[in-house]
This record gives sequence, structure tokens and C-alpha cells, in this order.
Amino acid sequence: MMRASYPLALLCETLGCNRSSFYYEPKPCDDAALKDAIQQVRADWPAYGYRRVCAELQRKGLVVNRKRVLRLMRQMGLIQVRPARKVHTTDSEHPFPRYPNLVQGLQICRPDHVWVADITYVRLATEDLYLAVIMDVYTRSLRGWNLWRGLDASLTVGALRMALREGVPEIHHSDQGVQYACADYVEALPESTQISMAAVGEAWQNGYAERVIRTIKEECIELEDYRDYADARRRIGAFLQDVYNRKRIHSALGYLTPAEFEAAYCQSALTAAADAAIIPVAGETEAGSAEEQPARDSRPGKRRDVAAGAVPRDCPRPLDLADALHASENLPSNNSTRFSV
Repeated sequence: MMRASYPLALLCETLGCNRSSFYYEPKPCDDAALKDAIQQVRADWPAYGYRRVCAELQRKGLVVNRKRVLRLMRQMGLIQVRPARKVHTTDSEHPFPRYPNLVQGLQICRPDHVWVADITYVRLATEDLYLAVIMDVYTRSLRGWNLWRGLDASLTVGALRMALREGVPEIHHSDQGVQYACADYVEALPESTQISMAAVGEAWQNGYAERVIRTIKEECIELEDYRDYADARRRIGAFLQDVYNRKRIHSALGYLTPAEFEAAYCQSALTAAADAAIIPVAGETEAGSAEEQPARDSRPGKRRDVAAGAVPRDCPRPLDLADALHASENLPSNNSTRFSV
């Protein structure tokens, strides 16, 4: 009613507000499309929390923030707390030598600097199976795995042999279980590899391995019903090698996959080496032609001949990902690479 008797400018000045506020009409927020997108991400990744769901939506080109995703996921009933489940797989009562913890507080700054290993169980209707995995901490890449019916040394040695086809670690870290302390396993490790073990009863000292085991159980094992050993080995192997290493994004890697991150790291390392004239890019050098110059692989104990401008065979082909290069350059100074939980 006052609007008919007084100028709008005078009323707004008296009330201490802008004239634009008088004309403002809030637009209703339509969350239906975003809810559909969230539902699709969770259908593909049932164990993703709101942070990874948000990152996956952003990778698909949606402009969205974590608070909105969290609010909608709560409305949709997609935020849940999983009960803890534990089956004992570590037998530390054995006569084999034990090794000190070499990685606590260690700053991990390159691929194959530290590998971590652990074991979990896979429950079938007719039998229990056991899964051993080995992960490179810096790239979060699974280097090796083995699924077997028993908890003997062949379980862990099988995973180690697969991993050694991918590289050689400077440090191998595990718990003090007999499967890792026994002579068969220790002798299978390269002589250049230092052995590190968590203290008995201190699972947090092997936290990276514990975390990857939890991820595998939540996102693969607990979501599947395996018919038998062969079916479990085929489907778990597909998850570890294709999904985990090449499709699943990791917050510690700047929400890249291990394959993307490692490719970016290799490309960055090659570029830096070429700039320092360690790897000639093309043409002649003082020491000879580019074809004559051997280039060292970034992993300990490895040497590869690299043609001019080529990528070493063991490095994935570089990706055109600016954010991958950015993550690769900044990860060494990130606290997430320090071995602590």
C-alpha cells in the first residue's frame, strides 16, 4: 500500500535495501536432472561417497559442488555407514626373521618407491578363498594380485611374481604375517629391495594396504556372488586390472585414475629429462646421436634404450590432461604421499 503513496527509491532508502531487491523473484531450483546424474554414477560405482560422486560429475562436465551433492544424496538415502567386518588372515606366530618399519613418516616421491602388500578373504557358498594384492603407494596402482584357496606362501608369492613383471620396488612393506616373513617370499624379492614390516597388532602402520583392501571388498567382492573359484578369479581380476587401475578415480591423485596419473608422471619425467639433455629429443649430441643415448627408467634397477622423442616401453603413453600434469607436479609435496594414516 505504501508503494502507491511514496516513490520506490524513497521506500528502499528508508528500509536500507536496494531497489533490485524489490523486483527480485527467486527461481525454483530443479534438482531432478542432477539427481538422475547422481543415480547413474552410483549405479556404476555403488561405493562412491559424495566427494567422488561430485568429482565424477565434474569429469562429465557438470557444474556442481560437494555441498549440493551431499544434500541431494542425503535426500536420496545414498549416504550410509558400513558396519566393520573382520576375518583374521595374519599369523604372526612364526620363527622367521622380522624386519623393522622403514616407511613410517617416509615421504614417498616416485613410482615404485614403496610397495605395500596385504591379504583378504573372499567368501563363496561352498568355500573360502583368499586374495593377496600389492600396490604401489605413489601411483595407487595395483602391481600384482593372486587369488587362492589357502593361506600358504603360494598365495603371496604368486602376487609378488606378477608385480615384479611391472617393476622393482625400493621398499616392500607388509605386516609380519608368516606369508610375508617366510623364506619362500623373502627369497623371491630382488636383492636390491629393502624389506619393511608393520609392528605386530598395529594395522595402521600398513594403512595404505588396509585401505585398498577395504575398497576392493566394498566395490567388488561384497557386490558379487561368485559361482566358483574360476568365476571369482575372472571377475575379481577384471575389477583389479581394468576398473581399479584404469577407471576408478582417486582423491589422492587429484581425482585421476592410477593409469592417468602414472602416464602423466612418465610424460613429465621424460620432458624434464629431455630438457636436461639426459634424453636427447632429436639429432646429434656431443656424445653421439640420439639413437646412441641410453635413457634410464625411473624405477630402480631398470635401464631401457629409448629412441629419439620416444616414451619408454614401461611408461604408459602420455595423455592430453592438463590436470594430470598439474597433479603429478604437486603430489610429491602433498601430505597424502607421506606414509601415515
